[in-house]
Amino acid sequence: MERYAPTVKDLAPRDMVSRAILSEIREGRGCGTTQDFVHLDLTHLPPEQIDAKLPDITEFVRTYLGIEPKTDLIPIQPTAHYAMGGIPTNVSGEVLLDPSGTVAPGLYAAGECACVSVHGANRLGTNSLLDIVVFGRRGGAAMAEFVAGTERPPLPQDAAGTARTLIESLRPAGRAAGENVADIRSELQTELTAKASVFRTDETLRSAGATVAALRHRYRAATVQDDGRVYNYELTEALELGFLLDLAEALVASALARTESRGAHFRDDHPLRDDANWMRHTLVSRRPDGVLDLDYKPVDPGPYLPMERKY
Repeated sequence: MERYAPTVKDLAPRDMVSRAILSEIREGRGCGTTQDFVHLDLTHLPPEQIDAKLPDITEFVRTYLGIEPKTDLIPIQPTAHYAMGGIPTNVSGEVLLDPSGTVAPGLYAAGECACVSVHGANRLGTNSLLDIVVFGRRGGAAMAEFVAGTERPPLPQDAAGTARTLIESLRPAGRAAGENVADIRSELQTELTAKASVFRTDETLRSAGATVAALRHRYRAATVQDDGRVYNYELTEALELGFLLDLAEALVASALARTESRGAHFRDDHPLRDDANWMRHTLVSRRPDGVLDLDYKPVDPGPYLPMERKY
């Protein structure tokens, strides 16, 4: 990290550390026979400090890797941890429909699924708590106020019809036996990790977009093997995969359009930040015919004007 962020080293923002790790791997300095990871070394720290400061990490390492972090090197590589975007909301948790801030009445979001925009293009450590603790509370209060002053609407004749049709279509009885959804999910993870995560270019994003489209086509013919109606985790994961494909498509299209680098979004072919053209939020919506529309909402920086990060 002395080569990448000499003043703060391993305390640099997560996106910079991630790019540093992958840069080392790309240049042939990865570890192990696969050379696709680096080692995290905690052995220089006092054992009591590791226990006091890093209990979760050390327990994960012991449980899932079977190694002792106090004496052994820990293999690591970047992974998807958090999305700065999400369902657009105002400070009351009300979901917004367009750049002008039109509210969807009665629809609320808070937590890591939402984007009230307290992070900008990069999340600071523990800021996810702000999302849920502060705006979860504000959203709950706004919900209570909305319900108290709103007449209950009439229920549709078949309120659960759309969800029921979606679920039944994935069951073995709903269609001919098709591809296992786990295989499609695995390919989606591999493709986006390689082409749309820490480093991005026009070429890799277009390739990822084509793969996502092909995976969506395969997903329409996929089925689950478990026909159970209680705690059917395979069915749950199949439903999630459909939503992951939606998000993957939106992510790739947004990243392809944004011809700059900002925060955790880094384009090898556009490495500089461009405030004149891209100081704005991307809003993605889907037309009835399935085509994605990209729109943009201006950023209100308040009294703190963004500046170039220097470490």
